[in-house]
Amino acid sequence: MNQHHSQTNHLGTSPAGALTRTVVFHALGGPEVLQIEEQALAEPRHGEVRLRVEAVGLNHSEGAFVRGTYVEQPRLPSKLGYEAVGIVTAVGEGVDPSLIGRRLSSIPGFSMNDYGVLSEQAILPVHALTEAPPNLSPTQAAAVWTSHLTAYGALILFGNVRPGDYVIIRASSSSVGVAAIQIAKAEGATVIAATRTSAKRDDLLALGADHVIASDEEDLPARVKEITSGEGARLILDPVGGPDLEKLAEAAARDATIFLFGSLSEQPSTFPQAGWGKGLALRAYTMMELWATSERMEKAKQYIYQGLEGGQLSPKITEVFRFEDVRKAFEYQARAQHVGKIVITF
Repeated sequence: MNQHHSQTNHLGTSPAGALTRTVVFHALGGPEVLQIEEQALAEPRHGEVRLRVEAVGLNHSEGAFVRGTYVEQPRLPSKLGYEAVGIVTAVGEGVDPSLIGRRLSSIPGFSMNDYGVLSEQAILPVHALTEAPPNLSPTQAAAVWTSHLTAYGALILFGNVRPGDYVIIRASSSSVGVAAIQIAKAEGATVIAATRTSAKRDDLLALGADHVIASDEEDLPARVKEITSGEGARLILDPVGGPDLEKLAEAAARDATIFLFGSLSEQPSTFPQAGWGKGLALRAYTMMELWATSERMEKAKQYIYQGLEGGQLSPKITEVFRFEDVRKAFEYQARAQHVGKIVITF
């Protein structure tokens, strides 16, 4: 675990011996391995700031990181957490001191082996911070960036979604799924929300989905062909992968793209047979691709700020937990019965 010792002059220094409570895990596993430990309050180094954290949004990536099934393995003992909102309390060398006192949001653009925001006070690289959306509470602001940026990258940047498109969103009740419904609808697409059971049907329709398919109860390819008059869907967002890719390929239009941005099934994802005859593209995708250029990320952020301001986009929060109940928050997430984002507050 990285310790952030002061190597520079910095502003907003804390008193010697100050402590902060941080979520740490010493072994791989489920919520039971998460511990809240008191640690020395670190000072920001060059290019870093310290946030007094007000709220943290949970993503599936944190649970996968703790289990050891994420794209990178944790170096134990490890910190945790990507998406925070808080007030800047100190800045390191090379960072604008006028940031002190401002409310900022963190955007995943770092390794959780280096930084973790599930802490009363968190050190973060300044490049991974942006203004917290105005007119949103800290709790609401913690439910915006990862989900909406992920959906933006697939639908807008790479998918070029346009009016009249049919879009399938798998795991549509997740925070990314909800954000994808909002963005696809804002761009004039017809949204087909795929979810395992019909339990969340009314919620998904209320969130803007045009159609809901309960994939454990209905024949997904047949329903999509019916909805699209045999055309199929041009864009498909899938954070699950595994054997059900075959059904998504059957439901895909000619020259469609499946954006595979997760592996929640934890089974291998192989190219589906149904895709061979229709020019299907199976594209691996992560939100981190938005960091390829500063212009790309800036354009993405402006799209989301404008969508929030105009009302086309809004965070959907399902449950709020206190920091002391972090294990309960992860247990709730693992049950996968919710719609939208889980937020932890301090």
